[in-house]
Amino acid sequence: MRTLISIFVLSLSFSAFSQNTPSKDIQIKLALLAAPEDQRSEATVYAYDGTLLRKGSNHTICLGDDPNREGLSVSSYHISAQPFMERGWALRKEGKGFQEVFDTREAEAKAGKLQLPDQGSVLHALTADEADVNWATGEAQNTYTRSVVYIPWATAESTGLPLKPAGPGLPWIMDPGTHRAHIMINPPRN
Repeated sequence: MRTLISIFVLSLSFSAFSQNTPSKDIQIKLALLAAPEDQRSEATVYAYDGTLLRKGSNHTICLGDDPNREGLSVSSYHISAQPFMERGWALRKEGKGFQEVFDTREAEAKAGKLQLPDQGSVLHALTADEADVNWATGEAQNTYTRSVVYIPWATAESTGLPLKPAGPGLPWIMDPGTHRAHIMINPPRN
């Protein structure tokens, strides 16, 4: 009986997940919102879990929204970050959490086994509240975009960047001295 109940609960969970996942076309449309407009038509698009949705021909990759989380969160990044991203997907599929993923990629990068994003490559992360997303049409209102510029191994001392924003919208360095060092650019929200 316990097995039947478990199967029923799993089927309900899968059914709910399937109903919450937008069509492939909508996933692509929403993911492309994170890319600069002039790069969208030729961008490669992946689902949030690393499943290829569309092969592109330029240097921009877009990552779709996780349908298991409320609201919209999509991103676009330079192709040089793809090995870094793929390694993260693989580690998360193994059930590893944030710190394990960070530590594994850090060790692999130090050992020269993991190719890091190019110095100065950018990632844009676009978000919107659940109420501002039309999941049927792939449109979103009141979106917010922040940007990250990868500078692996950089520090506050090597860049002159502060460890926290000196004022609204001003850049700062996050994860200094690590493989994941990056400049955060968080424009003020309207």
